Formats: sequence, structure tokens, C-alpha cells
Amino acid sequence: MTMTTADRRWRISDSIRIGLVGGIFAVYLCLIGIVEALGDRSVIEKLVSVGQTLLLLTAFGTGYFAAQQALAAGASRKTVTSLLASLLAGLGTGLLLGLLVLLGYLVNVRAVFINVSPALLDSLTLGLGISGVWLPVAVMAFVGLMGGVVRALPASVRSPLIVGLGAVVLGGLFSGLVRPPMIALKGTPEKVARFLMGPTGLTPWGAVIVFAVVAAIDITIFQASSPVRKSYRELPPNRRKIARGTLLVLAILMAIVLPRGSGPFIAQVVVLICLSALMGLGMNITLGFAGLLDLGFVAFFAVGAYTVGMLTSYGEFGLAHLPFWVVLPIAVLVAMLTGAFLGLPVLGIRGDYLAIATLGFGEVVRLLAGSDFLAPWLGGPQGVIGIQKPCLGWLGPFVGTDVPRVCHGIELGGPKEIYYLALICVLIVALVAIRLRDSRLGRAWMAIREDEDVAQGLGVNLIQTKLMAYVLGASFAGLSGAIFAVLVGSIFASSMQLLVSINVVAIVVVGGMGSIPGVIVGSLALIGLPEAFREFSAYRLLFYGAALIVVMIARPAGLWPSVITKRELHVDLDDETDPAASPSAASE
Repeated sequence: MTMTTADRRWRISDSIRIGLVGGIFAVYLCLIGIVEALGDRSVIEKLVSVGQTLLLLTAFGTGYFAAQQALAAGASRKTVTSLLASLLAGLGTGLLLGLLVLLGYLVNVRAVFINVSPALLDSLTLGLGISGVWLPVAVMAFVGLMGGVVRALPASVRSPLIVGLGAVVLGGLFSGLVRPPMIALKGTPEKVARFLMGPTGLTPWGAVIVFAVVAAIDITIFQASSPVRKSYRELPPNRRKIARGTLLVLAILMAIVLPRGSGPFIAQVVVLICLSALMGLGMNITLGFAGLLDLGFVAFFAVGAYTVGMLTSYGEFGLAHLPFWVVLPIAVLVAMLTGAFLGLPVLGIRGDYLAIATLGFGEVVRLLAGSDFLAPWLGGPQGVIGIQKPCLGWLGPFVGTDVPRVCHGIELGGPKEIYYLALICVLIVALVAIRLRDSRLGRAWMAIREDEDVAQGLGVNLIQTKLMAYVLGASFAGLSGAIFAVLVGSIFASSMQLLVSINVVAIVVVGGMGSIPGVIVGSLALIGLPEAFREFSAYRLLFYGAALIVVMIARPAGLWPSVITKRELHVDLDDETDPAASPSAASE
């Protein structure tokens, strides 16, 4: 192999640096106790635990990234040098991990780091003791090399491999949620569940089947050169619409039967995803369409929740004891009026000042809701309890506090029932948001987002248009709060934290600003995954933060960006790849 000394020096030093960073992260995972704590949960039973998987993924990632850096270097024999770089990166990760194991056996490390326990050292050396110090070094170097091998493969091969491995990891993590409902169904579902999943993770055959099925789906459907995508591209426009409609109907049917085939926990998680999507759709109008950053968005959520609580509760603070269906439009209307009331004083403000002002409004609403001053009406710290559940029928007469009105019909009492209400509301609001986006008002919002002065010069009324965005966004948040109140059956000021507003902003940004499907995908990623990881409660936020970092690096435009955002981010790249693009193509 011929390469200059400068090339060798750059490649080796850079790869070693990447490996040391990966090694520091792997040691950190061991020191905080996550590897040992997740040692009882398996990705593949009797083979790999969740804790060991985290270490393997770290080595794989360092090898993959080092190989990518080597391929970008432009030296000769890229494949060989990228494999060397990945091997060195994996070796660097393994050396630091092996050093931790060696110190653990020779020195009383637990005096400083209590999580370096004998159980951890045994899991890293597979029970070989100090004679197995070489094992984590060799394994990490090999896995790092495999990361380089995967990176060196063509994209058509690399994609199904990565997707299949990711499906195995997720399948092992979520097997504890999927297996019990399938076993409860008896018959064929029970046999399939027992064959694919054990009590603590996937079975070895289950892992093979999950990998093969998901990789095959990626090859046949999601690859750019797949026969399914080729056939779809060759369809005339009207048949494309029929195909998209068919897929949408199938997705809706799957959503309808989901609660019946799953446990109440999954149904409740999906309800929370829907409620977050409702708030996200409202924030998407305010931030994604109009460019108005609102950090007090939780105030409208609180208004909708407290309105439903006060007008339906059979407890001490119930005012009218009305049915939920009567109160629901009232809650949305009150949230809209609150949006107008809070929006008028601040919508002349721009940029960061607007964010700070709305943040103040959100905190004022939260503090007032929990204050002693409004306690005679809002319950103060003890909140509003005894909120009546929705009833598909008619309610009996009110007989006194602490006694709910009798529902003569079907009561939407649990997550499985409220799930349908939340899902219908998300579909309706999404359709409304799509119509608004394509309307004259939507184009005015986007003009304001791009440049307020130019929009005003073109005749857009800034205050009126901004206020419409604020009011409509507030109504969607109020609807979410109303459903949340009946889901929980009570409402407290402590539920209206600033973190709720920040999460909603994160949903819009991570999903893709201005993208309605992106809001749904962002809700699944930022609300669904943390809830699904609730069994790892001690480290849930660590996974959450790591996932956010990965998403923002890998998908800076969002998980499902809008067409405008994709065009803005890739305009330079398009110009470079096709510098002689015709004016007609550019106009398209």
C-alpha cells in the first residue's frame, strides 16, 4: 500500500482520537452504573444484555465514524485505509475499557466509583477474571472493524444491514411490552410471541427472523431502487393518489385495532402521543408557519384543562356539572380568547423578546393556577379532582359532590376508550392545519416567518395575521388540555411546567418546522420512545438526550422536513451537482 507519511499521520491520529472519545463514553456508561443496571434485560436472551449492547453500539459507532472520516480523506485505496481507521478506533475504545477492567481487579476502584462492581467486571470479561482483560479490547476492536466494514459497503447493502440491526435492538428493548398482550390473545399469537420473544428479550431465532424481515422490507420498499418504489414512480398521478389513500386507510385501520391488541399501557402511551401531537400542531402554526416562538404555550393547555375540570367536575370545585361534549367547545373557545388576550400585548415584539414575553405569560398562568389567591375557584395546590368522564349517551342527574353522574350509554373511562377520542381529534386538527397551510392566510404566515418587513410591504397586516396564528395555535393546545383532563380525571398546577412548552417546541423542531407529518413523527420520537423506556426510568432522560443529539446531527432539517425546508437546506448542493440547470428546472 502506497500512501504518504502525512496521510498516515492524519489517519492514525484522527482514528485514535475518535476511539478515545468512544472509550471515554463507554467508561462513563460503566461508571454511572447503566451497564450493570441493564444487565438483567437482554436484547438477545442468553447472548447479549442491554448494557453490553450499549458498549457494542459505542464501538460500532466509533468504527463507522472513523471509516467515514477516512473515506472523506481522499487517499488512495480508500477501502483498506477506512478499515484500518475503524480498527484503530475500535481498539482505542477497547483499550480504555480494558484499562478500567484492569484497575477494577488491581485497585479498590469502588472506593471512588461504587458502580465498578464485581458483577460489572464479570460481564465485561465474561467471567474470566483478570485473565480476561484482553477480551473487551479484542471485542471492541472487532466491533469497530465491523463498523468500518458496514460503512465501506454500498448504500444498497449498508442500509438494510443497519436497519435490520436497529430493529433487533428495538425488538429486544420492547419485547417486554409486546409479549404479554400477544400471549393473552392465546392461539397463534401466543405461539408466535413465545417463539420470537423470551421473558427478557428476543430469542436467538427471533433476532434472526426480525433482522431478516426488516432488512427484506427495507430492500423491497424503502430503497430508492426497490421494485415497489419503481412501480410507484411509474404510476400516473391519479393512481398515485389512490395508492396513498389506500395506505392512509390501512394506517387508520391499524390505529383503530391497536388498543384491542395491546395492553392499557400502550394505549395510554398512544393517547399521550396524540395529545402531544395536538399541541405540536398548534405550535407548528405559531412557530413553524408564522415563525413566532412561544415558550408559554403550556398556558393554553392549562386553560383547556381547567375549563373542562371546573365545568364537569362532581367534586368540590365543580361549577356547572355539564357533560364533556358540551364543555369541549367551550374549552377550545376559552383557550382561543386567552390566546387573543395574551397575544395582543406582545405580538408587536420580535425575536428573542417575544420568546421571553410568552415565557413570562406561561409562568404567570401556572403560578396563578396554583396560588392561594385563586384557590377558592381553581383548588390551588390540591387542584381540581373528580372530573367526569365523556359519555356516549346521556348522563343522569347530579346527586352531589363525590358522586359522578351515571352514564346511560358507553363511558369513555380508560385509555383504551379515550384513545379513539384523541385519535379523531388529531386527524381533524391535522386536516384543518393542512387546509390552513395551503390557504391565503397560510401563505401570509410564511411570508411573515421569512421577513416581516417585506410581508408588511406587500400588504400583510402583521398584527392581525400574527394574532390569527396565536389564537388558532392556542385552540389546539386547549383541545389537548381538555382531553388530558378527562384522561387523568384531575388537574393540578404542577402539571403545567415550562418543560411542557419546551417539549412541544422540540417536537416541532425535531419533526421538521412547518411539516405537519413531521409533528406526528416528532411526537412519536420524543414522547413515545421515552414512555416506552419507562422501565429504564433511572436512565430515561439520558437516552432521550442522546437520541436528540443523534437526530439533530443526522437529520438537521428534521425527521420529516417540509418541502420548503429541504429546498432551502439543499439548494447549494443542488447547484453544485447541476451547475448548468436550466431556468425551467430551477423554477420548478
